[in-house]
Amino acid sequence: MPGLDFVLPQRWRRRYWRPDPAALTAFAGLKPAVVITGASEGIGLALAHSYARAASALVLVARNQSGLDAAVASIVRTTPSAHIATLAADLTHPDILTQLDATLATNGFYADILINNAGIGLAGHFVSHQPTAIDDLLALDIVALTRLCRHVLPGQLIRGRGGIINVASLGGFIPGPNQAAYYASKAYVLSLSEALASETSGYGVHVMAVAPGVVETGFHDKIYATSAFYRRLMPAMSPAHVALRTRVGFKLGVRVLVPGLLEMLCAAALRVLPHRLTVPIVGQLLRPQKPETEL
Repeated sequence: MPGLDFVLPQRWRRRYWRPDPAALTAFAGLKPAVVITGASEGIGLALAHSYARAASALVLVARNQSGLDAAVASIVRTTPSAHIATLAADLTHPDILTQLDATLATNGFYADILINNAGIGLAGHFVSHQPTAIDDLLALDIVALTRLCRHVLPGQLIRGRGGIINVASLGGFIPGPNQAAYYASKAYVLSLSEALASETSGYGVHVMAVAPGVVETGFHDKIYATSAFYRRLMPAMSPAHVALRTRVGFKLGVRVLVPGLLEMLCAAALRVLPHRLTVPIVGQLLRPQKPETEL
């Protein structure tokens, strides 16, 4: 957003960065792009709209090409000048990094900002899930996210600019009975992001985790959690609201962003209250209304 650069002046952001002219030649003539995973719907699509309006070039990544085509069409309707490339791919595939590099190179881009938004969840008792379902969650929510972070960070540190936004969850602040693996994966994302933010501070690169509460997307339907108690208790934010807060928070140098006043209060409480008290309450809030045998 224009006018916000005074908050963290670029010189201070890059106080430890020393340009390496030889290394920088690899990026000569390339255009910075925002890479967004899980970009065909929900928060990912809202982030794509938001960054397109900020005149950013985009690389949208999702599994389904038809979903990506629909996402591009919706962005172009509101931002006709948007420069968008797509990559239909499975982020857990061993060749995903090669595929991403090829997409960037073909379009004359480099990954200026990486937004790790793709993720899946599981609701119900941990033992009710098939081992393969848990493996799939870990592969996408943790392993793929970590590999992408490790892949783009070296180039960002060479350039002394850009960064990473990892979409976590308010659930990352506490263990979540009835969504145990999902909540644990988001705790990992929060921990990794804060550590990387510290390691890259002063080198012109910023890493942020965004931890939204309930967002009005199809996520809750997919894990049969729509009728769980927490859906009735907490108001749902729009993806567009989360996207705007995310883009502004990243610009301001926030390390962990919790969009929404109620959600910020919940996060603060979860940080200080003992788990012995809060975990059983969270477990009741997350209890799905669909029979365990059908999960």
